[in-house]
This record gives sequence, structure tokens and C-alpha cells, in this order.
Amino acid sequence: MGAGIRQTGVLLAAGLIGAGWLGVSAKAEEIRIVGSSTVYPFSLEAIRQFRPRAGQPFKISASATGTSAGLREFCAGRIGIAAASRPINAKEIKACGSKGISFLELPLAFDAITVVVNPANNFAKSISTAQLQTLWSRASEGKVKRWSQVNPSWPDDAIRLCGPGRESGTYDTFNKAINGDEANSRQDYTASEDDNVLVRCVANDRLALGYFGFDYYQANRNSLRALSVNGLRGPVAPSIKSVQDSRYLPLSRPLFYYVNAKAVNSDPNLRQFVNSSLQKGRKIAERAGMIPLQDSTYLLVTNKLYRNVQGSAFAGKLPIGLSVGQILQRSFDEQKQPQFR
Repeated sequence: MGAGIRQTGVLLAAGLIGAGWLGVSAKAEEIRIVGSSTVYPFSLEAIRQFRPRAGQPFKISASATGTSAGLREFCAGRIGIAAASRPINAKEIKACGSKGISFLELPLAFDAITVVVNPANNFAKSISTAQLQTLWSRASEGKVKRWSQVNPSWPDDAIRLCGPGRESGTYDTFNKAINGDEANSRQDYTASEDDNVLVRCVANDRLALGYFGFDYYQANRNSLRALSVNGLRGPVAPSIKSVQDSRYLPLSRPLFYYVNAKAVNSDPNLRQFVNSSLQKGRKIAERAGMIPLQDSTYLLVTNKLYRNVQGSAFAGKLPIGLSVGQILQRSFDEQKQPQFR
């Protein structure tokens, strides 16, 4: 895990690869991973960990544009991998279908959407889901502007809000979990699909509050402080253990790669990279500051790739308040063989 604010943008990694999974020679090409800023650190580390076979050169790029933007590119057939911090929705499934694009849904890691304040904030230690709703719902726009309006014991100072933009899967998941609907959010706040902007927004203002993925909090712990969230299991701080123990609810969520099924079955470059990312999934997630799946779960995900299990296990719906086990069970419902249960 690197220290300091993460660098977003595009990373090009030149690789060498020879005969692939299908026993054919690979063509020089670029593998593009586009989408979630939360998944972006995983993609960067996956590229760093990748060791291609000898052969023709190709490039791998990763960019953080937001889950919705990445899935639009994916369903238009312009990229092979979409990085997503929420499951694909019904509209996106329909868009993929209209272009004849089938896909594999591959869980990579878990995330704790983390509510953060400036370290100079000496009064807010915990915040409830009801208080978050008071602060972030559409009904609060232009009305709830001060800390004391959220909690009467907090100072009567103006609060600055920093959060993801509408293209972000974090925006969708947070608003569904806290406000009951993906689109139910106030808009009078500092918004960005670049989590580095949100980190700076909170780190540079002692009266700011924001939310974003756990990995960006982990990389910037010296300039941020995470609040415990009083949700379904009482006040719980975001951590690897609290997510894996299914206590940090309702702000835990799975993270995904959506991979073009036709491309991954015909392009040995793409298949080798995806396979490598899953085989080294725990190491990649840990080094990226993320919450890894269990080793046995990465084997199950790899099996989805081998068996070419297509489609979404979430039927276009955003699961909220499910435990880690429930989410994984849903994701692997297709695998009925006893050895994979």
C-alpha cells in the first residue's frame, strides 16, 4: 500500500506474451480497464503484479472515471474490462444486451464506504445512519448547513461536504444505503469522481466531512479520521475485520471486474491478465489497501472464469445491508457442484 494521495489517470504497462489459453499467437494490443476510482488501486497493483509470458508486446491501461462511465464504455463494446464498485444495473444490462455483449461478473474484494473528517475535528467520533440521512438526503439541500443541525451537541459551525459525483458507484451505494434510493442526494457539496479531490477536500478543511472508499482512507490516514457508523450492528468503525465479520453494515459492498465474455475467450492476452489478477487477488487487494476475499473465494471466482459463467448474480439490483456471506452466496449461486459450495 502506497502512502499519500493516490495518483489517478492512466498507467501503461508494456508486457510480453506468447501463446495464450487458446493456443494461438497473441496480437499486439492494449487492454483497457476503465471505471471505478475505488477499484482503480486494485487495477494498478494487478498491472504491477502481472508477469506475462514471452512473446509479442502489448499494453495495459487503467483509468478512474467512475463506475457508471466505465460500464457505459463496456456496454458500448469499447473496453474489455469495466471496474465497478457496485453491481451492474438493469439499464446497463439492457445496454450490453442491445450490443450483443455478454459478460463475466468477477468479485475482486470488499470495501467499506468510509465517512471521514479532518483530524482537527475534536467533537465528532461517531455518526448514525439517521444523522447521515439528515446530512445527505435531497431534502436537506440548502437547509442543513451546520454541524449543530446534525447533532445539537456539535458546534454551530458551517459544515463543508465532500462526496462522489453521480458517475460514481460509491454515490449510488451510499445513497441507496442511507437515503433509500441511488438518486436521493443533495447536490450542494464538493463532488468529484476523483477520490483524491475528496481526500484533499477533507484534509484541508477542519470543518469538512466526506465519504469514499476504504482504500483511499487507508492511504491517507495521517490526514483523515474515520468515524464509526451506528448502523445495523451498533457503532462500528470501518476496518478489514469489521467488514469480514459482517458488522460494518450497511456501508460494506463488493467490488467487481466486468469482463467481456467473447473477448476473454478469444484473446489470450486478456485472459492471462484476468486469470493473474484473480490468482494473486489477496496479495493485490492487500497491497492496494483494500479488503481481500478469502483465498478459497478467489478460487471460486477463478472457477467462474474457467467455466465461463456469464451474467450478473444480482439481477440488476443493488444489494444493501447483506452480510459478506450473503453477497458471496448470491454471486456464486450458479456454481452447484459440491466441490465449489
